[in-house]
Amino acid sequence: MPYGRRSRRTLTVRPAGPGDAADICALLNAVDVIEIGRPETDLCAVEADLHHPGIDLAKDSWLAFEGGRLVAHAQVWADSGPGRVDSEHSVLPGHRAAGVRLLELMEIRARELTAGARDAVLRLQLTAEPVLDPDVLPARGYRRVRRYQVMTRPVSAAADPPPAPSEGLVLRDCAADPADPRRAHALVEDAFAAHFGHVDRPYEAWLDHLGARALDWSLVWIANLPGSGDVGVLLTRDDRTSMAWVSHLGVRADLRGRGIGGFLLRHAFAAYAARGRDTVGLGVDTRNETGALGLYEAHGMRLHYAVDTWELSMHSRG
Repeated sequence: MPYGRRSRRTLTVRPAGPGDAADICALLNAVDVIEIGRPETDLCAVEADLHHPGIDLAKDSWLAFEGGRLVAHAQVWADSGPGRVDSEHSVLPGHRAAGVRLLELMEIRARELTAGARDAVLRLQLTAEPVLDPDVLPARGYRRVRRYQVMTRPVSAAADPPPAPSEGLVLRDCAADPADPRRAHALVEDAFAAHFGHVDRPYEAWLDHLGARALDWSLVWIANLPGSGDVGVLLTRDDRTSMAWVSHLGVRADLRGRGIGGFLLRHAFAAYAARGRDTVGLGVDTRNETGALGLYEAHGMRLHYAVDTWELSMHSRG
């Protein structure tokens, strides 16, 4: 199809394949530079997405090219239970037609995946100041339903010594006991059960969702309190180029407010400072009712960039 009067470039679309990982990563990093100021997408993350067992690349992914150049990428997946499809979408500036075409294909596929489900939705996360033209999503019926903050903090061995546990709290990593990864999963499911968008996944599906088959379990810790058992979990990963990442920090609901979350956060700072990292990051729902945003701010974490969750009702447009 022609791109427009000012250009003779032709828009072509095809599914993504595992061999496209490097090109997709380069596209995502080009968008990162525009939206957040620096490239932050790692090739391993793109490869994990393309090898996700729940995604049929022939049906669930798209690459858009203009003049032979990759200008947009999109992907959908439906591992969050009946009636919900999640997605990602990236487009270079000046390529509105390509971005809109991939949205159309995402929506068609999402309707197929949610056929027969009540209150079905398609969810998409974009930075608060995306490359995508601001009128595109509202015009298609999307509404903004949540905002998240990616927060970061510099760390160093001098400024972040190992914290002293209180109340007899004992911390262990999950590398020694083969049963501890499953215990960490159970703690995550318990601590995050009431959070917006959380999906209760069995252990194997949870590993696939996190891309955690090769996770370093020595960087996942469980907090135990005598008389109360396992009370908290700290799941981190050191496979990002730009920063160490806290994927999950959770405390059992009946034991919140006792400083356990703060201790786990300080432990993450110290552990990664000792590994030579200079930055630790995480994502937080700004409307999290547990007070997580305030906890992170009180420990010196600051906004890196914001991400909005957009939602489209699947069957309201006919």
